Amino acid sequence: MPERVESISELRTAYREGGRTPVDQAERILDGLAGRDGEPVWISTVPADRLRERAESLTRHGDPALPLYGIPFAVKDNIDVAGMVTTAGCPDFGYLAAEDAPVVRRLLDGGALLVGKTNLDQFATGLTGARSPYGSCQSVFGGGLISGGSSSGSAVAVAAGQVSFALGTDTAGSGRVPAALNGIVGLKPTRGLLSTAGVVPACRSLDCVSVFAPDVAGALDVLHAARAVTSADPWGRPLPAERVVPRMPGTLRLGVPRAEDLEFFGDTGQEARFAAGVQLLRTLVGSPRSVPLGPFFAAGDLLYQGPWVAERLVALGGFLRSHPESVLAVTRAVLETGWRYDAIDAFRGQHRLRELRAQVDQLWQDVDVLVVPTVGTTFTLDEIAEDPIGRNAMLGRYTQFANLLDLAAVTVPNGFTAAGRPASLTLLGPAFSDTTLARLAATLTTGGATGPEVEPGPPPIEVPAQRRADVLIAVVGRHLAGESRNGELLGHGAVLAGTARTAPLYRLYRMDTSDGEGLPGLVRIAPDGPSGHPIEVELWRLPSAAVGGLLAGVPAPLSLGWVRLHDGRDVLGFLCEAYAAGPPAEDISASGGWRAYRRSAVRR
Repeated sequence: MPERVESISELRTAYREGGRTPVDQAERILDGLAGRDGEPVWISTVPADRLRERAESLTRHGDPALPLYGIPFAVKDNIDVAGMVTTAGCPDFGYLAAEDAPVVRRLLDGGALLVGKTNLDQFATGLTGARSPYGSCQSVFGGGLISGGSSSGSAVAVAAGQVSFALGTDTAGSGRVPAALNGIVGLKPTRGLLSTAGVVPACRSLDCVSVFAPDVAGALDVLHAARAVTSADPWGRPLPAERVVPRMPGTLRLGVPRAEDLEFFGDTGQEARFAAGVQLLRTLVGSPRSVPLGPFFAAGDLLYQGPWVAERLVALGGFLRSHPESVLAVTRAVLETGWRYDAIDAFRGQHRLRELRAQVDQLWQDVDVLVVPTVGTTFTLDEIAEDPIGRNAMLGRYTQFANLLDLAAVTVPNGFTAAGRPASLTLLGPAFSDTTLARLAATLTTGGATGPEVEPGPPPIEVPAQRRADVLIAVVGRHLAGESRNGELLGHGAVLAGTARTAPLYRLYRMDTSDGEGLPGLVRIAPDGPSGHPIEVELWRLPSAAVGGLLAGVPAPLSLGWVRLHDGRDVLGFLCEAYAAGPPAEDISASGGWRAYRRSAVRR
C-alpha cells in the first residue's frame, strides 16, 4: 500500500529532525502515484523527471525556512500551471497555460512541491464530484459515497494522503462540501484574499480559491503563504492588518440557527452530530444566540434561480454554443438556464441581494460567528444519478449563500453518524474574519492552532479601533500573560492580541537566574548552525510611543529585534544575544515554548 504523505507540520518535522529531504519526498510521492493508477483523482501529474528536478533544486539550493519548503500539493484543474493543460473538466476546452496563476506562483515561491492537477465537476459546476468525463471520485470512506464537488480530486488527494494540501475553488460550496464528505478541513477565504487570476471563471464576481488540508493549522499556513494582491487581479483585496491576529474563542459570540430553519432531509444521524458539535462549541465561546437563516437561504437561491447563473456564460457561453456536444448533459442543462436572464433581471437581482446583505450585516452586530451544518445529508453516486440537479441543490443548502453575502468560512470534521457517514460543520463570519474563524476551528478540532499542548492563555482585551495601528510585540518568556514580568507590558498599555509560532529559525534557551526561575532567551540561528524550531509566542499590541520605555527596562542579554513568524510576517519581539546561549544555558527548543517547557519540568 502506498505510504501516506504527512501533514504540513509533520513533514516540516521530518525535514528538520528526521533527516528527510525533498528528494526523498519526491520518490515517496512517485511511489504513491504508481500505486493508484486508474483512480479518477488526477487529470494530469507533473512528469517524474520534472518532479525530481524540482525536489533536487529545493534540496540543494532551497531555503528550509521557506514557509512551504518541500511540501507537496495539488491544484484543481481549473487553475493555471505553466506548461500544463488546463481542462476545467472538459477535454475539448483544454489549453496549455503559458504562466502560473499568481496563487500557484506564490506557493512555488514559498518552496512548495507541485504534484499535479486534480479532477473536478466540469467547469466547476456542481457539488457532487460526479460530473466529470474523467470519472467520478468516490469519498475516501468508500461505500459508493460521493466525494463532493466541484473540487472532488483536490479533497480526495488530501484525504487519501497523496499530498499535504491542495487548492480548490469555491463559488457555491466547492471548497467545503468535498471537505465534509472526506473528513478534512476546507478553508474558504474572504473573496479576493487569494487571487483568482489564472482561474477559469465560474461566476467571476463570486469565485474564491480555497484550501484543503488535514488540519486547520496547515490550511492557515497555506492561506498566509498564498495571499497577495496582484495587478493581474482586479478582484483582489488585502487582509486588513488588524484582522491578521485572530480573536480568542472566549471573546466570540456564537450564532446558532433556529431549529425551524434546520433541514436534514430525514437524516437523523447528521442532525444528531450537528447538535453534538454545537454543544462542544458552547463550551468554547459561551452562550449562543439564535439566528434566523431566512436571509441566508434567500441569498443562496439567487445563485441558481437568479441572474448569477448567467454570469457563468460570460466565460463559457461561446464554448457552449460552438461545442455543445463537448459539455456533459447535466452541466449543459445548468448552464443553459443562464440564457433566460436579461440586464433588467441582473439589476433586479443585485438590488435584492443588497437588501439581503443589509439584513445579514445587521445580524453580525449581535454575533461574531455562525455555525451551520456543511451538508444536511449525504448521498451515494447511485442516489445522485437518480436526481442529479435536485440532490445537488440539497447539498448546497448551507453553502451556496456564502460568497453572495461576502462571508468567510472554515469547514471541519464533526465525527461520524451511527451509519458511518462523515459529519461536518462550517463556521461562518463576515468578510476578513478568516483568521478568527480558523482559530476557533483549530480550538474545536485539536485544542488550538499550535497543537493541544499549547495553552491559549487568557482572553485578550478588546482593542479600540483608534489603537489598531499600535506596534505588535512577540513575547516568548517572562513577559507572557501571567508570568512575572507581564506587568511591564500592562503598565505600558499593551493588550493581548493572540498567540502564534515563529518560523523554524530559532532556538530557545533557559539561562540560570538567582531566583531559580530561569530566564528564557530566543536566539536566531546562523545559516550554518543547528536546525531551528517553531517556538510559541504571544502577540501583544503596544502603543508605539511606549516602545522606548519598554526597551529601557529590558535587561541584557535580551533586546528588542525583528522576529519572523510562521506565516512570514516580521514583528518586533524579545531576542537574546547569542553569547548567552552557551553553557550552562539549557537548550529547551524541542519543548516548543516556555509554557510547554515549564509544564514538562513540573511533570519531571
